[in-house]
Amino acid sequence: MTHREEITGSSRNEADGAGAAPGGAAPDSLLPQVTLRSTGELADALPYLLGHRPEDSMVLVALHDSGRQGRFGGRARLGIPPEPGNWRAAAGQLALGLVTGSARRGSTVTGMVAYVCQEPGPGETGREVMERLRPLAQLMRTECGRLDVPVVEALCLSDGRYWSYCCSDEACCPVEGRPMGLPGTSVLAAASAFAGLRVRGSLEEVRVRLRPWEGTSAVAAQEAALDGTAAALLPRLVETAGRAQVAELTMELAEQVHRRFSTARPEAEGLDSDLRDDQLLSHEEAATLVHGLQDRATRDRAAEWMEGEDAAPALRLWRALSRRCVGSYGEHAAPLLTLAGWVAWSTGDDVEAREALAMALAADPGHLFARLLHRAIDEGLDPESVRRCLREERTRRNAARAAGARPMADGPPPGGSDGAAVPGEAAEGQVPAVEPVAAGERPGGGAEPDVDGGAAPESAGAGSADGAGSAGGTAIAGEGDAGSVGGAGTLAVGGVERRPASCRVPARLRAGVNRRGPGRADPRLSRPGKGGGPLGGPGLRGRAHDGRRRGDR
Repeated sequence: MTHREEITGSSRNEADGAGAAPGGAAPDSLLPQVTLRSTGELADALPYLLGHRPEDSMVLVALHDSGRQGRFGGRARLGIPPEPGNWRAAAGQLALGLVTGSARRGSTVTGMVAYVCQEPGPGETGREVMERLRPLAQLMRTECGRLDVPVVEALCLSDGRYWSYCCSDEACCPVEGRPMGLPGTSVLAAASAFAGLRVRGSLEEVRVRLRPWEGTSAVAAQEAALDGTAAALLPRLVETAGRAQVAELTMELAEQVHRRFSTARPEAEGLDSDLRDDQLLSHEEAATLVHGLQDRATRDRAAEWMEGEDAAPALRLWRALSRRCVGSYGEHAAPLLTLAGWVAWSTGDDVEAREALAMALAADPGHLFARLLHRAIDEGLDPESVRRCLREERTRRNAARAAGARPMADGPPPGGSDGAAVPGEAAEGQVPAVEPVAAGERPGGGAEPDVDGGAAPESAGAGSADGAGSAGGTAIAGEGDAGSVGGAGTLAVGGVERRPASCRVPARLRAGVNRRGPGRADPRLSRPGKGGGPLGGPGLRGRAHDGRRRGDR
Protein backbone atom coordinates (compact mmCIF):
# COMPACT_ATOMS: atom_id res chain seq x y z
CA MET A 1 0.00 0.00 0.00
CA THR A 2 1.27 3.46 -0.81
CA HIS A 3 0.06 6.60 0.88
CA ARG A 4 -2.73 6.85 -1.71
CA GLU A 5 -4.27 3.49 -1.07
CA GLU A 6 -7.07 2.72 1.33
CA ILE A 7 -7.32 1.26 4.79
CA THR A 8 -10.77 0.06 5.69
CA GLY A 9 -12.32 -1.13 8.90
CA SER A 10 -13.32 -0.05 12.36
CA SER A 11 -10.59 1.14 14.68
CA ARG A 12 -10.32 -2.28 16.39
CA ASN A 13 -8.76 -0.90 19.54
CA GLU A 14 -7.74 -3.93 21.56
CA ALA A 15 -4.63 -2.36 23.01
CA ASP A 16 -5.27 1.19 24.02
CA GLY A 17 -8.99 1.71 23.93
CA ALA A 18 -10.35 4.54 21.80
CA GLY A 19 -11.41 6.58 24.75
CA ALA A 20 -14.08 5.64 27.24
CA ALA A 21 -17.16 4.05 25.75
CA PRO A 22 -20.58 4.78 27.19
CA GLY A 23 -21.55 2.30 29.84
CA GLY A 24 -18.17 0.58 29.63
CA ALA A 25 -18.95 -0.97 26.25
CA ALA A 26 -16.06 -1.92 24.05
CA PRO A 27 -15.20 0.97 21.72
CA ASP A 28 -14.88 -1.36 18.74
CA SER A 29 -18.46 -2.50 19.15
CA LEU A 30 -19.69 1.05 18.66
CA LEU A 31 -17.60 2.29 15.73
CA PRO A 32 -18.91 1.78 12.22
CA GLN A 33 -16.64 0.83 9.32
CA VAL A 34 -14.49 3.77 8.30
CA THR A 35 -12.35 4.04 5.17
CA LEU A 36 -9.20 6.20 5.19
CA ARG A 37 -8.09 7.17 1.69
CA SER A 38 -5.10 9.48 2.14
CA THR A 39 -1.97 10.10 4.15
CA GLY A 40 -3.63 13.10 5.77
CA GLU A 41 -6.50 10.98 7.03
CA LEU A 42 -4.01 8.46 8.40
CA ALA A 43 -2.23 11.26 10.26
CA ASP A 44 -5.47 12.70 11.65
CA ALA A 45 -6.66 9.24 12.73
CA LEU A 46 -3.83 8.49 15.17
CA PRO A 47 -5.40 10.06 18.32
CA TYR A 48 -8.59 8.09 17.67
CA LEU A 49 -6.64 4.87 17.20
CA LEU A 50 -4.84 5.32 20.53
CA GLY A 51 -7.53 7.09 22.55
CA HIS A 52 -5.21 10.03 23.32
CA ARG A 53 -2.92 12.47 21.56
CA PRO A 54 0.58 10.99 21.64
CA GLU A 55 3.60 13.06 22.58
CA ASP A 56 7.23 11.97 22.20
CA SER A 57 5.99 8.62 20.94
CA MET A 58 6.83 5.95 18.40
CA VAL A 59 3.73 4.05 17.32
CA LEU A 60 3.05 1.00 15.17
CA VAL A 61 -0.44 0.16 13.89
CA ALA A 62 -0.95 -3.36 12.53
CA LEU A 63 -2.79 -4.04 9.29
CA HIS A 64 -4.48 -7.26 8.24
CA ASP A 65 -5.62 -8.73 4.93
CA SER A 66 -3.94 -8.17 1.59
CA GLY A 67 -4.66 -6.33 -1.61
CA ARG A 68 -5.32 -2.66 -1.88
CA GLN A 69 -7.32 -2.54 1.34
CA GLY A 70 -6.05 -3.17 4.85
CA ARG A 71 -7.91 -3.53 8.11
CA PHE A 72 -6.62 -1.92 11.27
CA GLY A 73 -5.41 -4.29 13.96
CA GLY A 74 -3.59 -3.83 17.25
CA ARG A 75 -1.56 -0.81 18.21
CA ALA A 76 1.74 -0.47 20.10
CA ARG A 77 3.21 2.73 21.52
CA LEU A 78 6.53 3.47 23.18
CA GLY A 79 8.12 6.69 24.35
CA ILE A 80 10.98 7.80 22.10
CA PRO A 81 14.26 7.05 23.94
CA PRO A 82 16.26 10.25 24.46
CA GLU A 83 19.48 8.53 23.37
CA PRO A 84 19.59 7.58 19.65
CA GLY A 85 21.76 4.62 20.58
CA ASN A 86 18.68 3.00 22.14
CA TRP A 87 16.44 3.49 19.12
CA ARG A 88 17.17 0.14 17.47
CA ALA A 89 16.35 -1.85 20.60
CA ALA A 90 13.16 0.13 21.15
CA ALA A 91 12.06 -0.33 17.54
CA GLY A 92 12.73 -4.06 17.72
CA GLN A 93 10.81 -4.42 20.98
CA LEU A 94 7.88 -2.47 19.58
CA ALA A 95 7.64 -4.50 16.37
CA LEU A 96 8.14 -7.89 18.03
CA GLY A 97 5.59 -7.20 20.75
CA LEU A 98 2.89 -6.23 18.27
CA VAL A 99 3.51 -9.10 15.85
CA THR A 100 3.70 -11.78 18.53
CA GLY A 101 0.69 -10.36 20.36
CA SER A 102 -1.37 -10.58 17.19
CA ALA A 103 -0.13 -14.11 16.51
CA ARG A 104 -1.25 -15.26 19.96
CA ARG A 105 -4.78 -14.26 18.98
CA GLY A 106 -4.65 -16.05 15.66
CA SER A 107 -4.22 -12.91 13.53
CA THR A 108 -1.42 -12.48 11.02
CA VAL A 109 -0.04 -8.99 10.57
CA THR A 110 0.37 -8.27 6.86
CA GLY A 111 1.53 -4.68 7.13
CA MET A 112 2.30 -1.80 9.46
CA VAL A 113 1.77 1.94 9.61
CA ALA A 114 4.56 3.65 11.57
CA TYR A 115 4.34 7.02 13.33
CA VAL A 116 6.91 9.14 15.13
CA CYS A 117 5.47 12.07 17.10
CA GLN A 118 7.43 14.82 18.80
CA GLU A 119 7.02 18.54 19.24
CA PRO A 120 9.92 20.89 18.34
CA GLY A 121 12.29 21.98 21.06
CA PRO A 122 13.33 25.62 21.64
CA GLY A 123 14.49 27.14 18.37
CA GLU A 124 13.63 23.99 16.42
CA THR A 125 11.16 23.62 13.55
CA GLY A 126 8.87 20.77 12.70
CA ARG A 127 10.90 19.99 9.61
CA GLU A 128 14.07 19.73 11.70
CA VAL A 129 12.28 17.31 14.02
CA MET A 130 11.26 15.25 10.98
CA GLU A 131 14.86 15.05 9.76
CA ARG A 132 16.19 14.26 13.23
CA LEU A 133 13.72 11.38 13.64
CA ARG A 134 14.24 10.00 10.14
CA PRO A 135 16.79 7.39 11.37
CA LEU A 136 14.27 6.23 13.98
CA ALA A 137 11.55 5.81 11.37
CA GLN A 138 13.99 3.86 9.20
CA LEU A 139 14.86 1.59 12.12
CA MET A 140 11.16 0.91 12.70
CA ARG A 141 10.84 -0.06 9.04
CA THR A 142 13.88 -2.34 9.07
CA GLU A 143 12.89 -4.05 12.36
CA CYS A 144 9.45 -4.77 10.94
CA GLY A 145 11.15 -6.06 7.80
CA ARG A 146 13.16 -8.52 9.89
CA LEU A 147 9.81 -10.01 10.88
CA ASP A 148 8.67 -10.12 7.24
CA VAL A 149 6.12 -7.39 7.85
CA PRO A 150 6.37 -4.40 5.48
CA VAL A 151 5.78 -0.87 6.68
CA VAL A 152 3.39 0.54 4.10
CA GLU A 153 3.54 4.11 5.41
CA ALA A 154 5.76 5.96 7.88
CA LEU A 155 4.68 9.39 9.11
CA CYS A 156 6.17 12.10 11.27
CA LEU A 157 3.77 14.35 13.20
CA SER A 158 5.21 17.56 14.59
CA ASP A 159 4.21 21.19 15.07
CA GLY A 160 0.74 20.68 13.64
CA ARG A 161 2.08 19.21 10.37
CA TYR A 162 2.83 15.76 8.99
CA TRP A 163 5.49 14.32 6.66
CA SER A 164 5.69 11.00 4.85
CA TYR A 165 8.99 9.11 4.92
CA CYS A 166 7.75 6.84 2.11
CA CYS A 167 6.85 9.44 -0.53
CA SER A 168 9.49 11.49 -2.34
CA ASP A 169 7.07 13.29 -4.66
CA GLU A 170 7.22 16.95 -3.61
CA ALA A 171 4.01 17.67 -5.45
CA CYS A 172 2.28 15.26 -3.10
CA CYS A 173 4.41 15.49 0.03
CA PRO A 174 6.30 18.82 0.07
CA VAL A 175 9.43 19.22 2.17
CA GLU A 176 7.67 21.71 4.45
CA GLY A 177 5.03 19.08 5.19
CA ARG A 178 1.28 19.41 5.11
CA PRO A 179 -0.90 20.84 7.85
CA MET A 180 -2.89 18.49 10.04
CA GLY A 181 -6.66 18.77 9.85
CA LEU A 182 -8.51 20.73 12.50
CA PRO A 183 -9.20 18.57 15.57
CA GLY A 184 -12.51 16.79 15.31
CA THR A 185 -12.95 17.25 11.56
CA SER A 186 -11.60 13.92 10.25
CA VAL A 187 -13.80 11.04 9.16
CA LEU A 188 -12.70 8.94 12.13
CA ALA A 189 -13.40 11.85 14.48
CA ALA A 190 -16.94 12.06 13.14
CA ALA A 191 -17.43 8.31 13.56
CA SER A 192 -16.08 8.45 17.12
CA ALA A 193 -18.33 11.37 18.03
CA PHE A 194 -21.33 9.55 16.57
CA ALA A 195 -20.47 6.49 18.67
CA GLY A 196 -20.12 8.62 21.82
CA LEU A 197 -16.39 7.98 22.24
CA ARG A 198 -14.11 10.68 23.59
CA VAL A 199 -10.42 11.15 22.95
CA ARG A 200 -8.21 12.44 25.72
CA GLY A 201 -5.47 15.00 25.48
CA SER A 202 -1.93 13.90 26.19
CA LEU A 203 -0.94 11.19 28.63
CA GLU A 204 0.61 13.88 30.81
CA GLU A 205 -2.87 15.25 31.43
CA VAL A 206 -3.86 11.81 32.70
CA ARG A 207 -0.80 11.45 34.96
CA VAL A 208 -1.12 14.89 36.53
CA ARG A 209 -4.48 13.91 38.02
CA LEU A 210 -2.84 10.98 39.85
CA ARG A 211 0.42 12.51 41.08
CA PRO A 212 0.94 13.47 44.73
CA TRP A 213 0.41 17.05 45.77
CA GLU A 214 3.30 19.46 45.39
CA GLY A 215 3.52 22.51 47.59
CA THR A 216 4.46 23.62 51.07
CA SER A 217 2.02 24.03 53.94
CA ALA A 218 -0.73 21.71 52.72
CA VAL A 219 1.77 18.97 51.86
CA ALA A 220 3.35 19.30 55.30
CA ALA A 221 -0.07 19.13 56.96
CA GLN A 222 -1.01 15.99 55.01
CA GLU A 223 2.30 14.31 55.79
CA ALA A 224 1.89 15.15 59.47
CA ALA A 225 -1.58 13.58 59.39
CA LEU A 226 -0.13 10.46 57.76
CA ASP A 227 2.54 10.28 60.46
CA GLY A 228 0.03 10.64 63.27
CA THR A 229 -2.37 8.10 61.82
CA ALA A 230 0.44 5.60 61.28
CA ALA A 231 1.57 5.94 64.89
CA ALA A 232 -2.00 5.39 66.10
CA LEU A 233 -2.73 2.40 63.85
CA LEU A 234 0.52 0.46 64.10
CA PRO A 235 -0.11 -1.02 67.58
CA ARG A 236 -3.49 -2.31 66.35
CA LEU A 237 -2.23 -3.68 63.05
CA VAL A 238 0.22 -6.12 64.63
CA GLU A 239 -2.65 -8.11 66.16
CA THR A 240 -5.27 -10.06 64.22
CA ALA A 241 -8.19 -8.62 66.17
CA GLY A 242 -6.83 -5.12 65.77
CA ARG A 243 -6.39 -5.59 62.07
CA ALA A 244 -10.01 -6.71 61.74
CA GLN A 245 -11.17 -3.62 63.62
CA VAL A 246 -9.04 -1.31 61.47
CA ALA A 247 -10.39 -2.99 58.33
CA GLU A 248 -13.99 -2.42 59.39
CA LEU A 249 -13.32 1.18 60.41
CA THR A 250 -11.55 1.80 57.11
CA MET A 251 -14.47 0.47 55.10
CA GLU A 252 -17.00 2.43 57.15
CA LEU A 253 -15.07 5.64 56.51
CA ALA A 254 -14.58 4.74 52.84
CA GLU A 255 -18.32 4.20 52.41
CA GLN A 256 -19.05 7.52 54.09
CA VAL A 257 -16.61 9.41 51.84
CA HIS A 258 -17.82 7.50 48.78
CA ARG A 259 -21.38 8.69 49.47
CA ARG A 260 -20.05 12.23 49.85
CA PHE A 261 -18.36 12.03 46.46
CA SER A 262 -21.51 10.54 44.94
CA THR A 263 -23.58 13.48 46.17
CA ALA A 264 -21.12 16.13 44.99
CA ARG A 265 -21.15 15.32 41.30
CA PRO A 266 -18.47 17.17 39.28
CA GLU A 267 -19.67 19.71 36.76
CA ALA A 268 -16.85 18.85 34.33
CA GLU A 269 -13.90 16.50 34.11
CA GLY A 270 -10.38 17.79 34.60
CA LEU A 271 -8.18 19.56 37.10
CA ASP A 272 -10.91 21.90 38.34
CA SER A 273 -12.97 18.86 39.27
CA ASP A 274 -9.97 17.36 41.08
CA LEU A 275 -9.46 20.53 43.13
CA ARG A 276 -13.10 20.38 44.19
CA ASP A 277 -12.74 16.72 45.14
CA ASP A 278 -9.68 17.58 47.23
CA GLN A 279 -11.83 19.88 49.33
CA LEU A 280 -14.27 17.03 50.08
CA LEU A 281 -11.58 15.06 51.92
CA SER A 282 -9.88 16.16 55.15
CA HIS A 283 -6.24 15.41 55.93
CA GLU A 284 -7.21 13.00 58.72
CA GLU A 285 -9.76 11.12 56.60
CA ALA A 286 -7.27 10.80 53.77
CA ALA A 287 -4.55 9.55 56.13
CA THR A 288 -6.85 6.91 57.64
CA LEU A 289 -7.92 5.65 54.22
CA VAL A 290 -4.40 5.65 52.78
CA HIS A 291 -3.11 3.48 55.63
CA GLY A 292 -6.22 1.31 55.90
CA LEU A 293 -6.26 0.46 52.19
CA GLN A 294 -2.71 -0.91 52.36
CA ASP A 295 -4.36 -4.08 53.66
CA ARG A 296 -4.95 -6.47 50.79
CA ALA A 297 -8.35 -7.75 51.92
CA THR A 298 -9.63 -4.24 52.61
CA ARG A 299 -8.42 -3.10 49.20
CA ASP A 300 -10.26 -5.99 47.54
CA ARG A 301 -13.48 -4.96 49.29
CA ALA A 302 -13.02 -1.40 48.06
CA ALA A 303 -12.46 -2.73 44.54
CA GLU A 304 -16.09 -3.85 44.50
CA TRP A 305 -17.10 -0.26 43.61
CA MET A 306 -16.36 -1.06 40.00
CA GLU A 307 -19.57 -0.65 38.01
CA GLY A 308 -22.84 1.21 37.75
CA GLU A 309 -23.32 4.36 39.78
CA ASP A 310 -20.59 3.35 42.23
CA ALA A 311 -17.75 3.46 39.69
CA ALA A 312 -17.46 7.19 38.87
CA PRO A 313 -17.32 8.49 42.48
CA ALA A 314 -14.99 5.62 43.41
CA LEU A 315 -12.56 6.57 40.63
CA ARG A 316 -12.59 10.19 41.83
CA LEU A 317 -11.95 9.02 45.39
CA TRP A 318 -9.00 6.81 44.41
CA ARG A 319 -7.51 9.68 42.42
CA ALA A 320 -7.89 12.03 45.37
CA LEU A 321 -6.26 9.55 47.76
CA SER A 322 -3.39 8.97 45.31
CA ARG A 323 -2.73 12.70 45.38
CA ARG A 324 -2.50 12.58 49.19
CA CYS A 325 0.46 10.16 49.24
CA VAL A 326 2.94 12.98 49.65
CA GLY A 327 6.55 13.12 50.71
CA SER A 328 7.97 9.85 51.99
CA TYR A 329 4.59 8.13 51.60
CA GLY A 330 4.95 7.81 47.83
CA GLU A 331 5.00 4.00 48.00
CA HIS A 332 1.63 4.01 49.76
CA ALA A 333 0.05 5.26 46.53
CA ALA A 334 0.48 1.84 44.88
CA PRO A 335 -2.80 0.22 46.05
CA LEU A 336 -4.72 3.46 45.45
CA LEU A 337 -3.37 3.85 41.94
CA THR A 338 -4.15 0.19 41.37
CA LEU A 339 -7.76 0.75 42.46
CA ALA A 340 -7.97 3.74 40.12
CA GLY A 341 -6.56 1.65 37.27
CA TRP A 342 -8.96 -1.19 38.02
CA VAL A 343 -12.07 1.02 38.02
CA ALA A 344 -10.91 2.77 34.86
CA TRP A 345 -10.42 -0.57 33.11
CA SER A 346 -13.73 -1.90 34.41
CA THR A 347 -15.56 1.12 32.98
CA GLY A 348 -13.85 0.91 29.57
CA ASP A 349 -11.08 3.53 29.91
CA ASP A 350 -7.94 1.59 29.03
CA VAL A 351 -5.87 4.77 28.65
CA GLU A 352 -6.18 5.91 32.26
CA ALA A 353 -6.04 2.30 33.44
CA ARG A 354 -2.63 1.77 31.84
CA GLU A 355 -1.19 5.01 33.18
CA ALA A 356 -2.51 4.46 36.70
CA LEU A 357 -1.14 0.92 36.81
CA ALA A 358 2.23 2.03 35.41
CA MET A 359 2.45 4.68 38.15
CA ALA A 360 1.50 2.07 40.75
CA LEU A 361 4.39 -0.10 39.59
CA ALA A 362 6.74 2.88 39.74
CA ALA A 363 5.66 3.49 43.35
CA ASP A 364 5.97 -0.20 44.27
CA PRO A 365 7.48 -2.51 41.63
CA GLY A 366 6.46 -5.52 43.70
CA HIS A 367 2.75 -4.72 43.71
CA LEU A 368 1.47 -7.88 42.07
CA PHE A 369 -2.17 -6.86 41.71
CA ALA A 370 -1.10 -3.90 39.56
CA ARG A 371 1.16 -6.13 37.47
CA LEU A 372 -1.59 -8.69 36.98
CA LEU A 373 -4.12 -6.08 35.91
CA HIS A 374 -1.65 -4.47 33.52
CA ARG A 375 -0.86 -7.81 31.94
CA ALA A 376 -4.57 -8.61 31.70
CA ILE A 377 -5.09 -5.42 29.70
CA ASP A 378 -2.11 -6.28 27.50
CA GLU A 379 -3.58 -9.74 26.91
CA GLY A 380 -6.92 -8.24 25.86
CA LEU A 381 -8.82 -9.99 28.64
CA ASP A 382 -12.34 -9.09 29.64
CA PRO A 383 -12.62 -7.33 33.03
CA GLU A 384 -15.89 -9.18 33.58
CA SER A 385 -13.91 -12.19 34.84
CA VAL A 386 -12.48 -10.07 37.68
CA ARG A 387 -15.83 -8.39 38.32
CA ARG A 388 -17.44 -11.82 38.67
CA CYS A 389 -14.85 -12.83 41.23
CA LEU A 390 -15.44 -9.69 43.29
CA ARG A 391 -19.20 -10.13 43.13
CA GLU A 392 -18.87 -13.72 44.39
CA GLU A 393 -16.65 -12.57 47.25
CA ARG A 394 -19.19 -9.89 48.20
CA THR A 395 -21.99 -12.47 48.14
CA ARG A 396 -19.97 -14.81 50.36
CA ARG A 397 -19.20 -12.03 52.83
CA ASN A 398 -22.83 -10.89 52.99
CA ALA A 399 -23.97 -14.47 53.54
CA ALA A 400 -21.50 -14.85 56.41
CA ARG A 401 -22.72 -11.61 57.95
CA ALA A 402 -26.34 -12.71 57.62
CA ALA A 403 -25.48 -16.00 59.32
CA GLY A 404 -24.06 -14.07 62.27
CA ALA A 405 -20.40 -14.72 61.47
CA ARG A 406 -18.07 -11.74 61.50
CA PRO A 407 -16.11 -11.57 58.19
CA MET A 408 -12.42 -12.00 58.81
CA ALA A 409 -10.14 -9.17 57.73
CA ASP A 410 -7.87 -11.64 55.99
CA GLY A 411 -10.67 -13.35 54.06
CA PRO A 412 -11.86 -16.97 54.33
CA PRO A 413 -9.61 -19.94 54.90
CA PRO A 414 -7.42 -20.80 51.92
CA GLY A 415 -9.41 -22.44 49.19
CA GLY A 416 -12.80 -21.49 50.66
CA SER A 417 -15.46 -23.95 51.66
CA ASP A 418 -15.59 -25.52 48.22
CA GLY A 419 -11.87 -25.52 47.55
CA ALA A 420 -12.09 -22.73 44.96
CA ALA A 421 -9.54 -19.96 44.96
CA VAL A 422 -10.55 -16.68 46.54
CA PRO A 423 -8.99 -13.24 46.26
CA GLY A 424 -5.42 -13.13 47.49
CA GLU A 425 -5.31 -16.65 48.93
CA ALA A 426 -4.02 -20.07 47.89
CA ALA A 427 -4.61 -23.48 49.37
CA GLU A 428 -1.88 -24.83 51.58
CA GLY A 429 0.82 -26.35 49.44
CA GLN A 430 -0.76 -25.00 46.26
CA VAL A 431 1.69 -24.25 43.48
CA PRO A 432 1.29 -20.79 41.94
CA ALA A 433 -0.37 -20.88 38.53
CA VAL A 434 2.45 -19.07 36.74
CA GLU A 435 5.72 -17.58 37.89
CA PRO A 436 5.38 -13.87 38.65
CA VAL A 437 7.01 -11.27 36.48
CA ALA A 438 10.47 -10.39 37.70
CA ALA A 439 10.90 -7.10 39.52
CA GLY A 440 11.58 -4.28 37.12
CA GLU A 441 10.03 -6.13 34.21
CA ARG A 442 7.03 -4.66 32.45
CA PRO A 443 3.92 -6.82 32.41
CA GLY A 444 3.71 -8.41 29.01
CA GLY A 445 7.46 -8.54 28.53
CA GLY A 446 10.31 -6.11 28.15
CA ALA A 447 12.05 -3.84 30.59
CA GLU A 448 9.88 -1.37 32.41
CA PRO A 449 10.42 2.14 31.01
CA ASP A 450 10.27 5.42 32.86
CA VAL A 451 6.74 6.52 33.76
CA ASP A 452 7.25 10.07 32.57
CA GLY A 453 9.31 9.06 29.57
CA GLY A 454 6.71 6.84 27.93
CA ALA A 455 4.78 3.71 28.67
CA ALA A 456 5.83 0.25 27.73
CA PRO A 457 4.76 -1.07 24.35
CA GLU A 458 1.01 -0.95 24.57
CA SER A 459 0.29 -3.86 22.33
CA ALA A 460 -2.52 -6.28 21.98
CA GLY A 461 -3.94 -8.57 19.44
CA ALA A 462 -5.70 -7.43 16.34
CA GLY A 463 -8.80 -8.24 14.42
CA SER A 464 -11.70 -9.46 16.50
CA ALA A 465 -9.79 -9.58 19.81
CA ASP A 466 -9.96 -13.34 19.98
CA GLY A 467 -7.94 -13.33 23.17
CA ALA A 468 -10.62 -11.49 25.11
CA GLY A 469 -12.95 -13.54 27.20
CA SER A 470 -13.74 -14.64 30.70
CA ALA A 471 -13.92 -17.75 32.78
CA GLY A 472 -15.12 -18.70 36.19
CA GLY A 473 -12.92 -19.44 39.15
CA THR A 474 -10.87 -16.30 38.68
CA ALA A 475 -8.90 -15.10 41.68
CA ILE A 476 -7.22 -11.83 42.47
CA ALA A 477 -3.78 -11.77 44.02
CA GLY A 478 -2.43 -9.08 46.25
CA GLU A 479 1.06 -7.97 47.06
CA GLY A 480 1.77 -11.14 48.97
CA ASP A 481 0.78 -13.53 46.21
CA ALA A 482 2.51 -15.08 43.26
CA GLY A 483 0.73 -15.55 40.00
CA SER A 484 0.16 -14.32 36.53
CA VAL A 485 -2.28 -14.38 33.70
CA GLY A 486 -3.42 -17.66 32.32
CA GLY A 487 -4.48 -18.35 28.78
CA ALA A 488 -7.84 -18.53 27.04
CA GLY A 489 -8.99 -15.23 28.42
CA THR A 490 -8.70 -16.24 32.09
CA LEU A 491 -7.02 -14.24 34.84
CA ALA A 492 -5.76 -17.10 37.05
CA VAL A 493 -3.88 -16.38 40.22
CA GLY A 494 -2.27 -18.62 42.78
CA GLY A 495 0.33 -17.98 45.41
CA VAL A 496 1.48 -17.88 48.97
CA GLU A 497 0.58 -15.20 51.48
CA ARG A 498 3.37 -13.02 52.80
CA ARG A 499 3.33 -10.34 55.46
CA PRO A 500 0.21 -8.17 55.02
CA ALA A 501 0.93 -4.83 53.41
CA SER A 502 -1.01 -3.09 56.18
CA CYS A 503 1.71 -4.10 58.67
CA ARG A 504 4.41 -2.18 56.83
CA VAL A 505 5.99 0.47 58.97
CA PRO A 506 5.76 3.86 57.22
CA ALA A 507 9.08 5.02 55.86
CA ARG A 508 9.17 8.12 58.05
CA LEU A 509 8.85 6.02 61.20
CA ARG A 510 11.59 3.52 60.44
CA ALA A 511 14.51 4.37 62.68
CA GLY A 512 17.83 4.25 60.91
CA VAL A 513 16.34 2.95 57.66
CA ASN A 514 16.69 4.60 54.30
CA ARG A 515 13.30 6.00 53.32
CA ARG A 516 13.65 4.81 49.76
CA GLY A 517 15.57 1.60 49.68
CA PRO A 518 15.44 -1.02 46.94
CA GLY A 519 11.97 -1.36 45.50
CA ARG A 520 10.70 1.77 47.20
CA ALA A 521 8.97 4.74 45.75
CA ASP A 522 10.10 6.44 42.57
CA PRO A 523 11.55 9.79 43.76
CA ARG A 524 9.53 11.63 41.15
CA LEU A 525 6.32 10.37 42.73
CA SER A 526 7.28 10.97 46.34
CA ARG A 527 9.45 14.07 46.48
CA PRO A 528 7.55 17.31 47.17
CA GLY A 529 8.32 20.05 44.70
CA LYS A 530 7.99 23.76 44.71
CA GLY A 531 4.77 25.60 44.19
CA GLY A 532 1.39 25.19 45.71
CA GLY A 533 -2.23 25.75 45.02
CA PRO A 534 -5.18 27.93 45.83
CA LEU A 535 -6.34 28.47 49.38
CA GLY A 536 -8.19 25.44 50.70
CA GLY A 537 -6.05 22.78 49.05
CA PRO A 538 -2.70 22.38 47.32
CA GLY A 539 -2.48 22.38 43.59
CA LEU A 540 -1.54 19.63 41.24
CA ARG A 541 1.54 19.55 39.12
CA GLY A 542 1.08 22.03 36.34
CA ARG A 543 -0.92 24.52 38.44
CA ALA A 544 0.28 27.86 39.71
CA HIS A 545 -0.48 29.37 43.16
CA ASP A 546 -3.64 31.06 41.88
CA GLY A 547 -4.99 27.79 40.42
CA ARG A 548 -4.23 28.66 36.81
CA ARG A 549 -2.62 26.20 34.46
CA ARG A 550 1.09 26.59 33.90
CA GLY A 551 3.49 24.77 31.62
CA ASP A 552 5.17 21.61 32.78
CA ARG A 553 8.57 22.01 34.27
